[in-house]
Amino acid sequence: MSTTCSFDRTLVARGTECGIISPLKTPKKIRCFCPDMHDYRMFQRVVFNIVNFSKDRNLFDSASASPVYKASSQTSWSRIPVKNLYYYRSAAHGNRFILSFSHQFDDSHRVEFAYCIPYSYSKLQQFLGNLEARNLPFFKRDLLASSVQKRRLDLITISGEANNKKPKIIFLMGRVHPGETPSSFVIHGLLQFLISDDSRAVKLRSLYTFKIVPMLNPDGVYLGNYRCSLMGFDLNRQWLSPSTWAQPTIFAAKNLLIQYNSNPQVDLSVVIDVHAHSQRTNSFIYGNVFSKDPDRCQRQLILPYLLSELADDYSLEYTQFNTDSEKAGTNRRTMGNILDPNCLCYTLETSFFSYKPTNGTKPVPYYDYKYEQLGENLAIGLLQYHEILNNEREVEIKRSFQSFLPNKKPKVEKEK
Repeated sequence: MSTTCSFDRTLVARGTECGIISPLKTPKKIRCFCPDMHDYRMFQRVVFNIVNFSKDRNLFDSASASPVYKASSQTSWSRIPVKNLYYYRSAAHGNRFILSFSHQFDDSHRVEFAYCIPYSYSKLQQFLGNLEARNLPFFKRDLLASSVQKRRLDLITISGEANNKKPKIIFLMGRVHPGETPSSFVIHGLLQFLISDDSRAVKLRSLYTFKIVPMLNPDGVYLGNYRCSLMGFDLNRQWLSPSTWAQPTIFAAKNLLIQYNSNPQVDLSVVIDVHAHSQRTNSFIYGNVFSKDPDRCQRQLILPYLLSELADDYSLEYTQFNTDSEKAGTNRRTMGNILDPNCLCYTLETSFFSYKPTNGTKPVPYYDYKYEQLGENLAIGLLQYHEILNNEREVEIKRSFQSFLPNKKPKVEKEK
């Protein structure tokens, strides 16, 4: 039995023990793996030990998470049954956590295993190239910037002919953390819906100009990093002062947002940064807190409530509005303080693994089609948001904005 790896710096194998190699310059960001197994015996059962996990909080020990695999005979990825998983801390491995799982091979030539369903840089380029080749009148692809290693930072514009007065811009971006592949599937589904003949998509194109940056960290994606860029930066902590040479993609995206914000000929309405979450199930939104503008705070609740009505995987319970200091350099916090008060800035999170339906208790595994459906529901939610602002639709908001703030534990004085 032999092991190879789909990414350059992700995994090294010794027998059935697979040690995750930390990404370049980021020894603490260890979570991804993507081994490719071949030359095994038919019906051979193997127990894999994925070592060197750096996070103790995880969904693997709660029956809510499982890695994925795909045999050469399959066309889509499958989840490893949770009954075959075990997640524990090992003193023999520096007190790090180990994920163990078993798998019985069939007669397929090879089998790939991954932390989550892959979405590569080349897959994105092929997808965008195919869309561009269709010569759709409302679709445009531009090169916004190049990464440190000269990979494309694509900017997609989708807008109908009727949207020619003062364009209202909705700006979406994804994959700033390269290991968060679900965000790419969400953007993928959003794009597919926006270019479709669905009457709601046609109406959206007439109302808004969509500006979409599908992959903010193409170098990190190509290299197989989990969280950081080629140079070891967490790019979602660089929005306050991005460098043209070290963080060129963030620099370009931020400058474009500022240009839209300062241009009186356009109206920047919504900014959404799409992520994936490893410690929660479902999909949910993070938003900002504006203590001096209660109307703005209340208006931020409309889209989350609409998504909860549209999608059985959306969780109002996990939706939160915060001002955590550790998030100060993120897109949501930085641009929320810079942009016009009427512009809403969100982070949309979706679980790597599963969701608990509104009327269910057991977690349901996420697959690529469900992530893409979330992208479609996001687009429909944005249309309904417009309809509410124009008194064409109503939504019942049952909770106060304060109920979405993080729970703060009371301070306990230490004994003197």
